[in-house]
Amino acid sequence: MAGLAPAVAPLAGLVLALGLLAATRGLDDLAREGQLGPGFWPRLVLGGLILVCAVRALRTWRRQAAPVGRGAEPSAGPLAPGQLGVAIGLILLYVVGAPLVGFALATAGFIAAFMVVAGARSAAGIALAAVVGTVALLYLFIKLVYLPLPKGAGPFEVVTLALYRALGIF
Repeated sequence: MAGLAPAVAPLAGLVLALGLLAATRGLDDLAREGQLGPGFWPRLVLGGLILVCAVRALRTWRRQAAPVGRGAEPSAGPLAPGQLGVAIGLILLYVVGAPLVGFALATAGFIAAFMVVAGARSAAGIALAAVVGTVALLYLFIKLVYLPLPKGAGPFEVVTLALYRALGIF
């Protein structure tokens, strides 16, 4: 039983997320026909949380069930406090900077910087993830969800609008 203790947190998160998901049932009663209701984003986030918690619990259970020396996963080690501080700073900078430089530029910069802080070393991989991730989010939020995103101020707005035109979004 003590071997399952590490799985308690992901299982508790799973139960909590399932409970919250059930509580979102009535959120779309006021939604207009053909539009996403107010329950869409909470359900999307809770669905992701459910998936992550389930995978985490399963991995923890499998690691505990594996014989010693076989199939053991290497530990990533503790996160350095400076690394955590930089990651939190990047998140705050993203929130403050997005209205100023626009969603597209802020997101691409955030993804690239966060990957570097997280330990990614391949410049091509970082650039690809930043570009593909940003373009995918732009199409999702602008074309599918019709969500207005910050375009930036001054020259950043010009760059953002040119990017939207090049991608066929605008």
